Amino acid sequence: MDLVKISPTANPPVCKIMDYGKYRYEQSKKEKETRRNQKTSELKEISLSMTIEEHDLKTKAGNAHKFLSRGDKCKVSLRMRGRQQAHAKIGIRVMQDFFALVEEVGIMERPPVIEGRNIIMILTPKNAAATAQPKPQVKPPPKVEPTAKATTTIGDAIKKTTNDE
Repeated sequence: MDLVKISPTANPPVCKIMDYGKYRYEQSKKEKETRRNQKTSELKEISLSMTIEEHDLKTKAGNAHKFLSRGDKCKVSLRMRGRQQAHAKIGIRVMQDFFALVEEVGIMERPPVIEGRNIIMILTPKNAAATAQPKPQVKPPPKVEPTAKATTTIGDAIKKTTNDE
């Protein structure tokens, strides 16, 4: 048995008699249990090409559907080779077609962006976006109504100054 200080800053300090080795062992077991129960999301990557056929696109969309429904993020990349770099719009269209196939389970976190020879898009699961806390709404300042009306208008002021001369 050991004498363990529970709160050394209290007046008088609080101590407890316990088996410190057993206490440390139980704490490590609790930490392992919390780490095991944590949900970790991974970033899965799917590669496309500009000349991908419809059936291959559906197959890759099925894999992305599986990743997103599991709660993982999905990075979709498309590499442009040679003359394909001159026609990047076709690659972006392929990415948009891919997103249309997985739209029911995913949200486009980052739209298709051209980075050098690659076009990259990042998708997140819909349920993860729903559980994320919404951004607070910023309210516009209230309109201030003038309480006192002007006694003279600009036109009246000009008339008075010309009449006074």
